[in-house]
Amino acid sequence: MTREEIRSAVLEALAAVAPEADPASLDASAPLREQLDLDSMDFLNFVIGIHERTGAEIPEADYAKLASLEHAVAYVEARCAGGG
Repeated sequence: MTREEIRSAVLEALAAVAPEADPASLDASAPLREQLDLDSMDFLNFVIGIHERTGAEIPEADYAKLASLEHAVAYVEARCAGGG
């Protein structure tokens, strides 16, 4: 997947748990949970959505690495490239 495809997949997963979110207004470097008032279940569903859309395996120990939009995209990009 390209970085742009990964970013789109991450935003789709986010939209599934926070449909009111405006991707254009997100601060890519700020914590998603704070920006969108996501609770633990919302965040878990976000992680599951990323996995379903990208196939990236995301162990629970790595959930903190998905805190912001830019971190989530970078993490998935590394996982899809066989790293991380």
